[in-house]
Amino acid sequence: MKGSLQFIGNATTLIRYNGFTLLTDPNFLHRGQRAYLGYGLSSRRLTDPAVEIEDLPPIDAVVLSHLHGDHWDRVARKGLDRDTPVITTTAAAHRLRRHGFRRGVGLEVWQQHEMRGPHGSLRITALPAKHAPGPAEALLPPVIGTMLEFCDTDGRVELRMHVSGDTLLDRRLDAIPRRFPEIDLALVHLGGTRLLGLLLVTMDGEQGAAWVDLMNPHAVVPVHYDDYTVFSSPLDDFRHHMEQNGLAGRVVYLERGETRELAPHRLVR
Repeated sequence: MKGSLQFIGNATTLIRYNGFTLLTDPNFLHRGQRAYLGYGLSSRRLTDPAVEIEDLPPIDAVVLSHLHGDHWDRVARKGLDRDTPVITTTAAAHRLRRHGFRRGVGLEVWQQHEMRGPHGSLRITALPAKHAPGPAEALLPPVIGTMLEFCDTDGRVELRMHVSGDTLLDRRLDAIPRRFPEIDLALVHLGGTRLLGLLLVTMDGEQGAAWVDLMNPHAVVPVHYDDYTVFSSPLDDFRHHMEQNGLAGRVVYLERGETRELAPHRLVR
């Protein structure tokens, strides 16, 4: 098996390919515990992670979209090796270094970080994202999406994977498919998160389906949709709009804990 993708819960996945092991948006709180979202806001978790943090394999890097308590929690802060590189926003990297994560790598949009191994290289590109509408965006932590390009020893891309990060559908995202017209696999953050029950700050099912249409990945795995009370758009909303848009054949629905094989240019179904 060339590699694998395991869905742990919320936006947390374990990606293994070409000798690299990545952890995305580590969230290991349990059902009933609260994630803190800033400004005194919190949300109760409704599910358990499929894997405990102490059972993770050695991690080569964490890919962190932003610093919210349902993406980087107190369990991750205490349980992860502080020498692990964390690829994230510049603001988050600065805070993480203050907490002892010495190898935080802060990227501005379109900046890249490269890792090399005996079987090839991994190029991580920070991509635009928009976490809230209008002026409210300034109240939330900066966020990035990421493009993960796993390359062979000659530098040829074997697998291109896009992680949306927490974002709304916005014109600034239009540049992504222009720069990366061939996306093998996408992880789309859904949930229709509403702060104070009003302000939409992540894509709901309708926006998520439109995002898939825009990015045009060969396959897409939905994540970040029913783990917290702050989510307002269940997975069935996304399923409905994907069917309505004629895109249902692109989606691979993973149960928590489920692992799928990754091969060059595809997720094995």
